[in-house]
Amino acid sequence: MVIPVHDVNPVRRTPVVTYALIAANVLVFLSTPGIAGSVAGESSISQLCHLHAFLDHYAAVPKELIHGQLPTRVPTGEVAVGQQGPGCVIGEPGYDKSPFLSVFTAMFLHGSWLHLLGNMLFLLIFGNNVEDRMGHVRYIVFYVVCGYAASYGFAYLNESSTDPLIGASGAIAGVLGAYLVLYPRARVWVLVPFLVFLPLRLPAWLVLGFWFVLQAVYSSGEGVSDAGTVAYAAHIAGFLAGMLLAWPLKPGTPPPPEPRGLLFGRRARSRETW
Repeated sequence: MVIPVHDVNPVRRTPVVTYALIAANVLVFLSTPGIAGSVAGESSISQLCHLHAFLDHYAAVPKELIHGQLPTRVPTGEVAVGQQGPGCVIGEPGYDKSPFLSVFTAMFLHGSWLHLLGNMLFLLIFGNNVEDRMGHVRYIVFYVVCGYAASYGFAYLNESSTDPLIGASGAIAGVLGAYLVLYPRARVWVLVPFLVFLPLRLPAWLVLGFWFVLQAVYSSGEGVSDAGTVAYAAHIAGFLAGMLLAWPLKPGTPPPPEPRGLLFGRRARSRETW
């Protein structure tokens, strides 16, 4: 997997919505119960029980989205000691949950620093240009719609699943799909792991096209051992939704600086004089 670090595609206005989304995701992550201990690798049973209760309340669950079947018993966040040792208390939910609204809240939940930072990196690099092209209001609507398309797309393929679906990946996949449609020839600096991290400047169609192919391969269970814990199908649904929604904007999109081949290192940087 290549790691994008910067795109050569200037914007005309400050991407305030992209920055606000990043800030909101970070703040929600830091305030999520149980996250502090899990980040340090020292999660207690109490922290884990609070985290499970929090996710059951605010995460999207495919079975709930498709069938509207809410569980009658959920983790309460409390801990009790039973015959097999301490565990999370299960009881009646003390809240009313809307499966539809849970898709929105789930977009701001992440399970680890790696999950959060990976998503925010892609959003920072590619979101600013999509926001610049769409405008602030249309961009935030677009972002939310792609998130919903990703979650419901995954839910329809996994309608019996009760595993919580969290993360901004689906919405950000929509941003990537829009970027591919609007700026396929924009240059993107990436790090490619090859003994060391090799910096390369590649066209966006290659970087994002390769990313999409990987998601398709991973969603089939090939090449990864955690295909059941990462919603790759949601990434695909969000990406396709982003492409479709951005397509009407393609004719009026000003082109980015023309790429000059696949360059890397000091030679490539010295030629970027615009």
